[in-house]
Amino acid sequence: MKKHNTFIVAAAVTAAVIAAFWLLLAAPGYSGNEINMTRGVTTMSAINYQLHMIVLWICVVIGVIVFSAMFFSIVLHRKSRNHEAAQFTHSTKAEIIWTVIPILILVVIAVPATKALVKMEVAPETEMTVKITGFQWRWKYHYVEDDIQFISSLDSISNAARRLSSGIDPRSVDNYLLEVDHPLVLPADTKIKFLITADDVIHSWWVPALGWKRDAVPGFINEAWTEIMEPGTYRGQCAELCGKDHGFMPIVLKVLPKAQYRKWVQGQKNRMDDERSEVERLWSREELMELGEDVYAAQCAACHQADGMGLAPAFPALAGSAVTNGPVSAHIDVVLHGREGTAMQAWGSMLSAADIAAALTYTRNSFGNKSGDVVQPQTISRIKNGKIHRK
Repeated sequence: MKKHNTFIVAAAVTAAVIAAFWLLLAAPGYSGNEINMTRGVTTMSAINYQLHMIVLWICVVIGVIVFSAMFFSIVLHRKSRNHEAAQFTHSTKAEIIWTVIPILILVVIAVPATKALVKMEVAPETEMTVKITGFQWRWKYHYVEDDIQFISSLDSISNAARRLSSGIDPRSVDNYLLEVDHPLVLPADTKIKFLITADDVIHSWWVPALGWKRDAVPGFINEAWTEIMEPGTYRGQCAELCGKDHGFMPIVLKVLPKAQYRKWVQGQKNRMDDERSEVERLWSREELMELGEDVYAAQCAACHQADGMGLAPAFPALAGSAVTNGPVSAHIDVVLHGREGTAMQAWGSMLSAADIAAALTYTRNSFGNKSGDVVQPQTISRIKNGKIHRK
């Protein structure tokens, strides 16, 4: 009778486990990734996924063997069946077995794992190179072969919605905190090398769909490579605690078919040519104020706040500041070259001459500041190119 009850309990437990898995798999919207590692969209992520599955099934087999032996011993050698534990101090044979078998298992795992690491670290012959530089709190992308550069920051809607005083419900914002103003655009079916570094503190560039992440360390360049098989939009974030706005430093990767990508490249080159020609003309105060408001919201408001009141002592107020109301040459110098030992970055290498001139004009004529100065892009360009020396 007891033996019969034992089988009934075992059958019931087995049926419950099978039913739980069936309900999980039959759940609406289940796609297979909810309880497993993401497959990704690159050749490297496919290798990682295969390695993960190999190790997972090895662990499953080990688990089945261990738990089967455990439950077998519990059920068939329980006290109610008058079984007594064997009395021995050690077994040389058992010790050899439980030492050799784990070593063999680790060797079996190490072979594909080592192959995966080698493929990840040794880049093949790549077709293009992108340099990625992390700043607090944005990314700069430089397409080396095409000489295209731009800054990617949190989009203005998410940036506004994250502030309690904005009145914008974050739930109404699509891709809240995961959208940027300028995504990184790459071609599909192309081997791409990344050179990753940082300008201030340690960041970490991470897009889960690529199957890897790399730290961005000031003074060092880390390399990575990818080959993205599927066009689409993929999102990631900085994966290193890099300061107060660490959570507002997203990454958006837009992958296009090769033909569309070449059109995008040509459009970016045309844009940069237009920007260069725009530098030499005289801008009106209204044009500079309009552009400056956008630049300030995207690049400056994170530290100095939307109302220019700052976050003392790390981020001083611009409203009524001695800098924004003082000599314009000193203000330009601070914006272009930053301030050593503070959180103020050197924006000269990150923003265009027009963006810098517009931001300067805007801050000197906003937040109650009334300097009346209008800074022209050609002035900033000449200072950056060394034609006008720093004072």
